[in-house]
Amino acid sequence: MHGSIFIFAVPDRLLRMKKTSVVSDTPAKADTAASALSHLDEAGQVRMVDVLGKTATARTAVARSIVRMTPRSYAALNAAENSKGEVLNTARVAGVLAAKRCAELIPMCHSLPLTFAGIDFALDDQAQCVTIRATCRSDYKTGVEMEALTACSIAALTIYDMCKAADKGIIIEDTRLEYKSGGKSGEWRCD
Repeated sequence: MHGSIFIFAVPDRLLRMKKTSVVSDTPAKADTAASALSHLDEAGQVRMVDVLGKTATARTAVARSIVRMTPRSYAALNAAENSKGEVLNTARVAGVLAAKRCAELIPMCHSLPLTFAGIDFALDDQAQCVTIRATCRSDYKTGVEMEALTACSIAALTIYDMCKAADKGIIIEDTRLEYKSGGKSGEWRCD
C-alpha cells in the first residue's frame, strides 16, 4: 500500500451552525478601525478586496531591504568562488520569482499580471551591508506594493541562506515600501 486515506466525520450539528460575529461595545471605534483596513468587511471579517469595478492603471512600486553582515560573511559574499553559486544572481532570480508568486504566499493578495519585476543591489563595503531594491510594475486594477515587498524579502532571505555558513548572525532589516504610483491614491514616497 503506497498511500493513506483519511476519512473525517463531521457531525450534522456542526454543518448547521451559523456564522457568528463579535459584537463590539464601541461600534464607532470598531467601524473606524475596520474601514481603515480594506481586507476587513463591515463585520470585521477578513475578505479579498473586490477590484471588479476599478479601472486598470499603470502602477509601480519600489521596496527595499537591508542585509547587514559581519566582515566574515561580507567577505564570503564578495569571494570570486562561492560553493553555493553566485549569491547575488541567485538572490535576484529568487526575488523575481517571489514577485511572480506573491498571491500564492499572501492570502488576500490578488493574482495580477506583472509587466516588470527587477532586483538591484548596492553593496556598502564600509557598513558591510547589501541594500536590495525591488521594482515591480503592472497595468492592472490593484497595486504592486506587495509584490515589490515580497521580492525584497525573498532576495534578502536568499542572501542569508547562501551566506549563513559564514555567519548565522546576518541581520535582515528595514524592509519597507519606498515608492508607489498609480491607482486612486496616486503617488506616494517614503520620507
